[in-house]
Amino acid sequence: MPDKAPGTQTLDGALADAVALGLGRQDSQRLLLHALHKPATDRAWLIAHDRDTIEAAAQGRFDEFTRRLASGEPLAYILGQQEFFGLLLKVDPRVLIPRPDTETLVDWALKLGPAYPDEGSVGFKVLDLGTGSGAIALALKAGRPAWDVSAVEASADALALARENAQALGLAVTMEPGHWLDQINGSFDLIVSNPPYVREGDEHLAALRHEPLQALTAGADGLADFRQIIEHAPGHLRVGGWLLLEHGYDQASDLRQLLLNKGFEAVSCRSDLAGIPRCSGGRWPGAGNPPESA
Repeated sequence: MPDKAPGTQTLDGALADAVALGLGRQDSQRLLLHALHKPATDRAWLIAHDRDTIEAAAQGRFDEFTRRLASGEPLAYILGQQEFFGLLLKVDPRVLIPRPDTETLVDWALKLGPAYPDEGSVGFKVLDLGTGSGAIALALKAGRPAWDVSAVEASADALALARENAQALGLAVTMEPGHWLDQINGSFDLIVSNPPYVREGDEHLAALRHEPLQALTAGADGLADFRQIIEHAPGHLRVGGWLLLEHGYDQASDLRQLLLNKGFEAVSCRSDLAGIPRCSGGRWPGAGNPPESA
């Protein structure tokens, strides 16, 4: 991006320079609003003030942001936030950036439990394993306030951020340190997780170099953490309780077999909005189970 004398660059000119770097105009607008300390939703203001000049400090911030984005750093890390299921979450390199695909897991989970207190949702216990930014647990609590939602996270840094998000959103989710189910006591009606599932050495990891590797990879076949969770989940599920897992685009059949081998019933899969198999789950057997939710 060419250097501009302080106070001579217009908003429209700054955006044009960013687009010339190969950045999308919408991303460039979000970065410029961020540099100006304005809400990301204020694009109309940018259009109305496109001939305004930028003060030097804001120009410097914008130039830095565009360089970072052009180098491959995710937009969410630069902005420091990501929307997920209607919630605005703080994110940074301590955690994976919540993806829209994961909303498939939240949608499914919300349909499996009671929606209102008079339907038994008080006392309905949910556990999110490896919560990261807290996205899944917080979305479930926001959607079903009467549910008793807990989450565990092995990374102290990620756990600190998840707790920040819970506090900022005013959502009462219990968040504790722990590696999968190792430190868990008690039983739950629903266990959910989006664990690492990328194969070590996978060619796609290069594009994810800014995100924490330990939250991405799970052994040579990408199934190591699934095996551990599925092996121990029955000891923490109430009769008729569900285990739901997000996975890679080509892992649905492997997850189905792992769940069936362990003894889960009603094993099924849900696809994301692109039609890609994204989540698999099953119900721990017991008498009087309700029919499977759609």
